[in-house]
Amino acid sequence: MRTLFLGDVMGRAGRAAVRDNLPRLRAEWKLDFVVVNGENASSGAGLTGEHAKVLLEAGADCVTLGDHAFDQKDMLSFIESDQRVIRPLNFAKQAPGRGHRLFSDARGRKILVVQVLGQVFMKRAFDDPFSAVDAVLRAHPLGGQAQMILVDVHCEATSEKMGMGHFCDGRASLVVGTHTHVPTADAQILPGGTAFLSDAGMCGDYNSVIGMDKAEPMRRFVTGMGKTRFQPALGDATLSGVFVETDDRTGKATRICMVRQGGRLEQAGP
Repeated sequence: MRTLFLGDVMGRAGRAAVRDNLPRLRAEWKLDFVVVNGENASSGAGLTGEHAKVLLEAGADCVTLGDHAFDQKDMLSFIESDQRVIRPLNFAKQAPGRGHRLFSDARGRKILVVQVLGQVFMKRAFDDPFSAVDAVLRAHPLGGQAQMILVDVHCEATSEKMGMGHFCDGRASLVVGTHTHVPTADAQILPGGTAFLSDAGMCGDYNSVIGMDKAEPMRRFVTGMGKTRFQPALGDATLSGVFVETDDRTGKATRICMVRQGGRLEQAGP
């Protein structure tokens, strides 16, 4: 199976890059399944139902969220009406939606998508991500009920993401980090057969401060004082993420490649 994961979509520039490029990449790379993190797709904070539809119509089979899952209030109802949108597994128990779901590709193969929030350096305390993921993986053994399992680890600390990768090694096909908007260079297949990348980066304008127009963040860094709200940068966006091939029988990864398409970053792909 050939799967593409795209990191945090950042504002209008990120949405446009997904809309304009994902249909072509699905065809050129013969992709079987695509997951997109839409955490910051609407004005850099959360995701509206309208913008979720843009990502899904562009070719995403599943959209994951993050700690800003419900910053846009209409997501409270949209996530119940379209189950292709996944919120974090260890979010508030009363939150609408689900933190994992079993999908099917065009050939009927089953793909389990799971998202979980980290705890280290996050602004609020979430339930233990390791026990939450463990319960789901125990119920969905790799190579059995699911031919491919993808875990999106949305958190600040690279150490926590790496810990989750090793925790899931041999039980998931891909563990990939999101949230920091900066792609890491550690794509690898772990000893147990799980593909891993600490952070997929963002789909956004990299001539920015993690996707935001530079002026206000720079003012706050230099003067310690804010003047206006942060606004997403609107220049050419780079699609950042990871491509993985997996064995249908075992669910384990056979190949992993970093993805960077368009925009300012050095280009990469399968």
